[in-house]
Amino acid sequence: MDLKKVIADIEAKNPAQPLYIQAAKEVLETIADFVNENPKYDKYAIVERILEPERIIKFRVSWVDDKGQIQVNRGFRVQHNMAIGPYKGGLRFHPSVNEDSMKFLAFEQTFKNSLTTLPMGGGKGGSDFDPKGKSEGEVMRFCQAFMTELQKYIGPETDVPAGDIGVGAREIGFMYGQYKRLRDEHVGVLTGKGLEWGGSLIRPEATGFGAVYFLEGMLATCKDSIKGKRAIISGFGNVAWGTALKLAELGAVLVAISGPDGYILDEAGINTPEKIQYMNELNQTRNNVVAPFADKFKTAKFFPGKKVWGVPCDIAMACAIQNELDGKDAEMLVKNGVKYVVEVSNMGCTADAITTFQKAKVNFAPGKAANAGGVATSGLEMSQNSMKLSWNKEEVDEKLKGIMQNIHANCLAHGKEKSGYINYVKGANIAGFIKVAEAMIAQGVY
Repeated sequence: MDLKKVIADIEAKNPAQPLYIQAAKEVLETIADFVNENPKYDKYAIVERILEPERIIKFRVSWVDDKGQIQVNRGFRVQHNMAIGPYKGGLRFHPSVNEDSMKFLAFEQTFKNSLTTLPMGGGKGGSDFDPKGKSEGEVMRFCQAFMTELQKYIGPETDVPAGDIGVGAREIGFMYGQYKRLRDEHVGVLTGKGLEWGGSLIRPEATGFGAVYFLEGMLATCKDSIKGKRAIISGFGNVAWGTALKLAELGAVLVAISGPDGYILDEAGINTPEKIQYMNELNQTRNNVVAPFADKFKTAKFFPGKKVWGVPCDIAMACAIQNELDGKDAEMLVKNGVKYVVEVSNMGCTADAITTFQKAKVNFAPGKAANAGGVATSGLEMSQNSMKLSWNKEEVDEKLKGIMQNIHANCLAHGKEKSGYINYVKGANIAGFIKVAEAMIAQGVY
């Protein structure tokens, strides 16, 4: 593989799509040597084929607001790769949604799903619709209009979407109801469903839980322990909440959390059930703002408009959105002695931030490995739906932990450098690539 040529081709074919180019370059730069050591991948043009989504669906979503006015949004579904199973990946409702963001997320999802070892291909979708500030009736009508079009392209053995930013249990419920109305079938076509109608226990917490289990693997490899470590988290949604829950359970001291309005510093630790429960209440009712946390708990101090990355810590976990942690943030974390950085959001760190961590030999976990717990539990929900049964919380959590331990082991196997440093980015990309590539070779050219 001629790395420079492949990257030049991507940039030429995908103008004005910086997120997709960033994601592709990160993978290509870490798998190049491995691909060149295995000529069969060039023979079957695996890299070129993986870089091209199998299908991109783009559609209009027309709906009526509470004032009787017609609103128009765009809907997307990128079905990136189906080599190892049905397309699987979330639906995101956020103003930032466009073809570029969906392509990058679907590309990342392909490798992430491969790492879980579950039979799931990669996909992603959503709309530039913003549910914030909308009435429940408006959200319902939008979801119904969105699913009216999307249902033509999905199914339990074809494409199984889940939730993502802006899409929680309420939105999944509205979309599932419309799918049933149109298709007249009750099947596992969406994950993140309510427990009463096919959902899985611990799904809302799963991404955060899985990230902490991956972190445990990193610590164990360094012969270290999570107990007593100072931790900070960006983001204030379900992912951050699940992360906070598991950090508290395992004995870390969470001292700072952030939202769109700033961050909270609580040296007493955000570790009690009352504090974590209130964190979840704010997530559900206040559009993720964190300022009220400082009003309720006097040990906490609010820093408006500031990023959390200046707080000294042992562990930093990015749980918000892509490129939320940049090179300057990384330099500050390194200066303040961070030992472990976990990218819980999808591509949460910029390329220069990752380089900064790796040069400083900070243990860095990429999102496609560390945040795979969410889609892994969605895969477990698919299994329960197929078998028409429901596992208890302990069973799901144990299966999730086992999956994350296997992901860490695979990253370790392919990411250990001669110096002894573990390049988890390289390890995750190679491990994810192998399974997809071998399946594509076995299935011929299609």
